[in-house]
Parts: sequence; C-alpha cells; structure tokens
Amino acid sequence: MDRRRAAATVVTAIVGAILLGVSLRAEPGSAAFYVGSVALAAVWAGGAVASGPLHLGRTRDRRPVIPALLVGGLLSGFFIVGALVVREIPWLAERVVDVMTYAVVGVGPLVVVIALVNGVAEEMYFRGALYDAVPRHPVLVTTLVYTLATLVTGNPLLAFAAFLLGLVVGQQRKISGGLLAPAITHVTWSMTMLFVLPALFGL
Repeated sequence: MDRRRAAATVVTAIVGAILLGVSLRAEPGSAAFYVGSVALAAVWAGGAVASGPLHLGRTRDRRPVIPALLVGGLLSGFFIVGALVVREIPWLAERVVDVMTYAVVGVGPLVVVIALVNGVAEEMYFRGALYDAVPRHPVLVTTLVYTLATLVTGNPLLAFAAFLLGLVVGQQRKISGGLLAPAITHVTWSMTMLFVLPALFGL
C-alpha cells in the first residue's frame, strides 16, 4: 500500500466514524443531524477520491446493474423478515425505532437524499478505497471496519445490520471488481428499509 492511499484511508475511517456517531446522536430532524450527515458523505467520498483511482467493475463485460438490484431486493426481503421477528422483542424493537425515527421526523425528501448520497459515499470508501488498500482478505477486513465504524453510534443492531450488508456487498466487489454493484445494492437496501421499516414498527 502506498503512503497516499494508506494516509487517506486511515484518516477517512477515523473522521467518518466520529461524524457517524455525532450525526446519529443528534436530535432527529435537527440542523445538526442534516449537517452531520452531509459532512459524513463528504468525508467518505472525499477520502475515497483522495486515496486514488476508483473502479466501477464489470461482470461478463457488462455493468452489473440488474444483478445488483436483484441482490438488493433479496437482501431487503431478508431484513424485512428479520424485522417481523425483532419487533416482537421490546429491547431490539427500541433499537430499530431509535434509527427509524430519523426517517419519519423532519423533512422527508431531504432524508431520502441523505440516505442515497451516504449509501453511495460509503461504498466509494469501504468497497472502493479501503478494499483496494487491504492486501489480504479485503471482504472480511472491510466488513469488520464498516461494522466497527457503525458501532460508534452506540446501536448494536445497526452494527449487526452493517456486518450483514458489508459481507454481501463485499462479495459483490470481489466478483465484479468494482464499487458499482455494491453501491446499487446498498442504495436499494437503504431505500427499502427507509420506507418499509417505519410502517412495520408503527412509526
């Protein structure tokens, strides 16, 4: 790993984790939440670009758009089934509500845009820059770093979701050789969770 990529990935991971914790500890719908979320996306994307070239990837000489959408749909279905179980367990249900409150409080369209932008920015960094910087077992390493960064929020259920998502999109990066498929799957999953989970939990 060259010094430029090493410095960019390490600094981005630290700053990004801090901003993630700050943004998801801010009052839902507050200016601090929106500013923190936008700053977080800028850090992930900026750090990824600063680390060096990023690749979209291909499978069988085609951009993996449809397969990534299908994987995103299947992953969303898995999480929805899991949510039906989780909502019957009060402590776990409260952890989901803590996160979903951000989706139902404040400016709806702005929350959607923030989720979209952050999903892409996270993949630019974790399955783009960081993946390229890891010499061995990049799927596992990027998944663990992603999970640890999410743990800063103090929500273990969100970190567990990040772990499962990280494994799936990490495999997509390995197969396709780029970040397009992970980004599409991530955004598909994020949008489904954003619109479906609040209804399942009565928000």
